[in-house]
Amino acid sequence: MDTVTLEKHAGFAVVALNRPEAMNALSRELRHDFVEVFKECEADAAIRVVILTGNGRAFCAGFDLKELGSADAKNASEEADNIVADAMDAFQGPIIGAINGHCITGGFEMALACDILIASEAARFADTHARVGMLPGWGLSQKLPRLIGLSRAREMAFTGAPIFAQQAYEWGLVNHVVPQVELLPTAKRIASDICACVPEVLRRYQELISEGYSMPLDKALAWEHESAIDWASHATADAIEQRRRSVLQKGRNEKETP
Repeated sequence: MDTVTLEKHAGFAVVALNRPEAMNALSRELRHDFVEVFKECEADAAIRVVILTGNGRAFCAGFDLKELGSADAKNASEEADNIVADAMDAFQGPIIGAINGHCITGGFEMALACDILIASEAARFADTHARVGMLPGWGLSQKLPRLIGLSRAREMAFTGAPIFAQQAYEWGLVNHVVPQVELLPTAKRIASDICACVPEVLRRYQELISEGYSMPLDKALAWEHESAIDWASHATADAIEQRRRSVLQKGRNEKETP
């Protein structure tokens, strides 16, 4: 794909938006290519984690407004489809967002569809939906208040003003802020750690966190307990012992690594 690149590693893949001259704006071609790349990741059982980033100085500047404003543009409701969000949701593994620069509007929504966010020192986040005359449709209006608080989310939505990497970290939007040169290495280290987990447990854990987060606490706790009992009922002594030895060996290897 010209507009989206795919780089496969042991256990994970790096997917990069590749329209740097247009700040990785979401053109029709890029959206189509993005969906195809994520389908390939989902179809490849060896890919358990995806790192999503952008090439150039932007992660993603949102929809391509020049294309949307052209004479051959479709109705806005057809253009603002959710195939990108659906493709991310269909991937059965964690997605790490490595935010390398400008992360704006539709790009911000893509970031919020990730499970873990890491920002470079050059990252900046902005919700400019109201400025360009559109409403978010990929979850931003619901996810962002849950992450940073209602008042902060309202300020971002109603002003369109950006927040920068350190502020995003202080507000709990991103887990880490690192120099640009350390962004992908950090994301890859986290991806490798995730790949050391038991695949089936990891998938169930994702469900516990994601679905339980939308439940009242008492129902979420009951669901977690039921899930844990169900999983434990299928765990054999041999499997537990094998996993224990694997964890011990990984710990030894980490101690020996300088």
